[in-house]
Amino acid sequence: RDVLGSRGLGDVYKRQLEELGNLLGLTKAPEYIESYDISHTFGADNVAGMVVYHNGRPMKKAYKRFSIKGFDGQNDVGSMNEVLTRRFKHYYEDDDDSTFKILPDLILLDGGQPQVNAVLPVIRQMKLDVPVFGMVKDNKHRTRAIAYDGGEIEINSHRAAFTLVSSIQEDVHRFAITYHHKKHQKSSFSTSLTLSLIHISEPTRP
Repeated sequence: RDVLGSRGLGDVYKRQLEELGNLLGLTKAPEYIESYDISHTFGADNVAGMVVYHNGRPMKKAYKRFSIKGFDGQNDVGSMNEVLTRRFKHYYEDDDDSTFKILPDLILLDGGQPQVNAVLPVIRQMKLDVPVFGMVKDNKHRTRAIAYDGGEIEINSHRAAFTLVSSIQEDVHRFAITYHHKKHQKSSFSTSLTLSLIHISEPTRP
């Protein structure tokens, strides 16, 4: 049983969004939020996850997964640039029924200033007006602050906004790493199978 009830829960989400909007200096509460995270194993099987929150709630049908195509190796900043470039190409090119056609009120990147700096040129180049911030973790991998183009905003004392942002950060991390593990297992199996076939095909010495 929902103790708060749908109306009470809606009020909670509303407070979270309003506090987050005020904290970030937005012109309105961010009803439609997209968040991105990069996942890999030492640069191998490099992927990204995108989660969407609409009115404070996960919008699962709009979640997307990206396999990094532009390069090999560990480069979270370059990966973030590639993913956001591809995402907004979909905004201009997809059919009207695509969730990519929805322009977010806010983008939250897992990471700090480097990730924000990697994405802002994409937003400007594509002539979009979308605020971009980073979600900074402490040394225990917990949400600590929000990064913007020029510094950081402390968030821990803003409980409503902190609750929402930390939930989004955990969700996008889980979504990205789950996809990475799936891809990594597939590529590891493929490598193992290839090595087995090579071993079988080697001529047997007398």
